[in-house]
Amino acid sequence: MSGSRKAIWAVVGGLVLVSTVAGVGGVAMSLYANHRRDAQEQPADPAASAPKSDLARFAVGPLAALETPAATPAAPDYVFRDHHGTAVRFDAFRGKVAVVNLWAMWCAPCREEMPTLAALARRYSDREDMIVLPVNVDATPQAVNEAKTFIDAHRPLPFYSDTRFQLPFEFPGKGKMPQTVLLDRQGRIRAALSGEADWDGPEARALIDALLAEGAPAAARDAAAAG
Repeated sequence: MSGSRKAIWAVVGGLVLVSTVAGVGGVAMSLYANHRRDAQEQPADPAASAPKSDLARFAVGPLAALETPAATPAAPDYVFRDHHGTAVRFDAFRGKVAVVNLWAMWCAPCREEMPTLAALARRYSDREDMIVLPVNVDATPQAVNEAKTFIDAHRPLPFYSDTRFQLPFEFPGKGKMPQTVLLDRQGRIRAALSGEADWDGPEARALIDALLAEGAPAAARDAAAAG
C-alpha cells in the first residue's frame, strides 16, 4: 500500500474512532443526565413528601420528627392486656385523646422519656377525655414483672402489655422503639413519633390541646379558650 493510501486510511480510522468515542460518550452523558433527573424527581423519603395534616405545625423543637399524615386510619384492632391480664382493644378508649407509648425495659430511650409521660398524665389528670397509654412489649415473665415495678414508680401511668411484641409493627413506626402515637376521640391515628421526646413540654401540650379541642363540647371549648 502506498504512503498516500496509508495516510488516507489513517485519517478515516481516526474519524471512525473519534465518532465511536463521541457516540459512546454521548450515550454515557445521556444516561447520566437521565439518572440525575430521575434522582432529582424521586424523593429521598416518600413519607417526607406525603400530604400532611394541619397538625404539622406542631412538629417543632423536641417534636421535630413528628409525623402528621393527612390520612387518618383507625388504630389497629389488636388485643393487648391490662395490669390484670384482661384483653383490651383501642376501641375501649373512644371518646378520649390517647397518647399511646410503646416501650420496653431493654430500650434505654423508652425508660428515659417515661418521666415526661408520667408528668403529662399528672398534668391532665382532671380530664376524663385524655389518657396516657403506655404499652410494654417485653416478652419474658421476668421482664414484664420488672416493667410493672418500673411503671409503678411513674404514677399515675397504667400498665398495659403486649408480650407478643407485635403492636409496634401495627403502627406507623413499623417496629421502631420507642414509638408514641396520638389517637383522636374517634380512635384515628393523627400523629406519630419514633424516638425519645419530651412529652410534657409546651410543644407536646399544644398538640394535645389541639386534639382535645376537636369535637369537644361547646362548654369545654369555651373554657379552654378562656384559659
